[in-house]
Order: sequence, then C-alpha cells, then structure tokens
Amino acid sequence: MTRLSRQYSSRPAPACIVAALAGLVMLGACSAEEPMPLDTTGELEIPAQAGSAAVEADRDCLLVVWDQQITPNRNFDRANDLAEGGLISCATGTSASQYEEALAALRAAASGDDRNALLGELNIPLLFIDANGERRDLMETDLADQEFDEVFSPEMLALMRSLDLAEMTVVPEQGGFFELGAIWLSPGEPGGRPRLVTVNRQALAEAAANSLPSGTENAAQAPETSS
Repeated sequence: MTRLSRQYSSRPAPACIVAALAGLVMLGACSAEEPMPLDTTGELEIPAQAGSAAVEADRDCLLVVWDQQITPNRNFDRANDLAEGGLISCATGTSASQYEEALAALRAAASGDDRNALLGELNIPLLFIDANGERRDLMETDLADQEFDEVFSPEMLALMRSLDLAEMTVVPEQGGFFELGAIWLSPGEPGGRPRLVTVNRQALAEAAANSLPSGTENAAQAPETSS
C-alpha cells in the first residue's frame, strides 16, 4: 500500500483516475461518491495496483519515444530516464541517450574550442540572456561575429566541458537545464536529439555565487577595521 501525505494536495486524485490515465479503465466506471480510504493517521491510502498503473503509464513514455527512433538505445534509456524533475522521456519527449549524445558533442566542442562544432549544436535563433538579464534572440550571423565571445565566455565553456547527464533537471515541455538554467537543451522533434536553445550568463553567475561557502561572496566587500 502506497501512502501520500495530505500535505501534497488538498484534493488527491482517486485511484480510478490514475488507472484511467494508464488506459486501464474508463472514467465512467468509477464512482464519484466512493470516498478514498484513510488510515488511522489521516493519510490517504492508494491501492498498490493504482501505484503500479501510474508507474506503467510513465514507463510508456519511453515506448512512444522509441517509436520515433530508428535505433533506440533501450538499455541506456531505461537506466538513465530518471532525472531531477521527472522522467526525461515524459518531460521532454526524447530519450536519455539522445541527451547524452548532445552533451558529448558540446563537451568535445568546448574542450577543443571548436567554434563551428558549437554552432552546429545550436537551435537558431538562440535565446541569449546576458549578465544583466537582458534577452536577445541571436541568429547564426550574429554568433559568427563579436557576439560569439560574449555568449561563449570562458566560464560558459568551462561549464560545457563538465556537462553531466546525471546533473540535468527537466521541465515538462521545456527541456533540460544545468546550473540554474545557465544552459537549456530541448529536442526539435519527438524522439530527436536535443539542441542548445538558451545560454544564460546571469544564471551561471548566480549558480557560481550559490556554490561559494557562506560569507565568501561578500568577503571582497568587507570593510577594513582599524588596528
């Protein structure tokens, strides 16, 4: 028996709805008047069968994704589908192996300072958010000139060299991000390989500040005391 505390939702979904979402029963077969069972602690009890149905419904996302791919990497995808924020396949419409291919290409391009390879991994127009939070949509012609060094700063390239799938957070219908949204990747089509859609230098600076030990970020501004 799976238990969910009431604090998660004031109106928990009936088990029949969970099962219906998994395609197991028709909603009309459920009784709207049937109360959900509570245990002695006041917590909602969901039958184990309903929990299994929800899990199977999630797992079906990979089946849908694989249908869009010629040679899916099933073993890798099963082992790496879970990310911070949910399942990669359900949230983004593509598989973990496709994300890993994109990350590997970005790591290699950043490590070799390969401008053309980096440009090849971008979604155009690329959303760029500078250190002051100003947003710009950049075309490839913009990035071929002076904008490139601003977008792909040494700090941003350092982040790209260390990209790890295990550190990705996913947001439904938005894609996957790293370091508070410093970079976002999203597939252009179901089951496809993700591309870099956003570079956010403001978020990267915030992530760097958050990683400093407490008090360190203000050390340089601390006033000197007289002896």
